[in-house]
Amino acid sequence: MKCARCRGLMVRDHLLDMQESYVPMWMSGLRCVACGNIEDPLIQYNRMMHEVRRTGRRMSRTAQPLARPAQAA
Repeated sequence: MKCARCRGLMVRDHLLDMQESYVPMWMSGLRCVACGNIEDPLIQYNRMMHEVRRTGRRMSRTAQPLARPAQAA
């Protein structure tokens, strides 16, 4: 997979979120080895929703997520 920012190599990484909750939360995501750009399921969901709102088009059934990604409580 290629990075959306620099077209560099994206690798799977385990990310630790210590800021959004009082308990550290691990999640899996993609990180660019060249620029450090991070993409996770929530980022991808938000980008997809933004694109739908911007264009005013409906998503195809194959592009629709099964469910909104879970957020820390």
